[in-house]
Amino acid sequence: MAGRPRLVCASANPDKVAELVELFHEAVELVPRPADLPDVEEDADTLEGNARLKAVAVSEATGEAAVADDTGMEVDALGGLPGVRTGRFAGEQATYADNRAELLRRLHGVAPAQRTARFRTVMLARYPDGSELVAEGVCEGTITTEERGPGTFGYQNLFVPVEGDGRTFAEMSEAEKHAISHRGRAARALLAQLTR
Repeated sequence: MAGRPRLVCASANPDKVAELVELFHEAVELVPRPADLPDVEEDADTLEGNARLKAVAVSEATGEAAVADDTGMEVDALGGLPGVRTGRFAGEQATYADNRAELLRRLHGVAPAQRTARFRTVMLARYPDGSELVAEGVCEGTITTEERGPGTFGYQNLFVPVEGDGRTFAEMSEAEKHAISHRGRAARALLAQLTR
């Protein structure tokens, strides 16, 4: 496709990269992040701030436009936690399984009707001249009382989207999930800006 935007993917998370490749499909040339780039410390207090830290670091290191995103889960019964600490909810070196176990532990005894939550993704494209495009996607849902489905990425087997049919993200096909997910929405919103 001639003239399609070229972006260096700032994420080093292979699960997230695979989703971005699928979401942007052929519309964007997504270039892998250079393997020798050190990890960026995500110490901003907002999702947009963390996405910006990653995109700026990769854009400056490569001299090219970079795309980064940060995703948080906001659980109402926990006052919006884990939020910006979604990937580190159970500690700095936590695995996906550790984070899911911590979420279930904290929600133990909370009634199903009170387990409302949302996923929020902020996606940011940063250019070498300092200009930016920012998009957000939100998906409302509830947290299950136990893991459901084969997914092991993030919290997908604990999250039932309101717009679905009662299945967790992990129980859906990738196409079904991307149609309503936070990351799918953010990617489509960013794509609309990139191709304007």
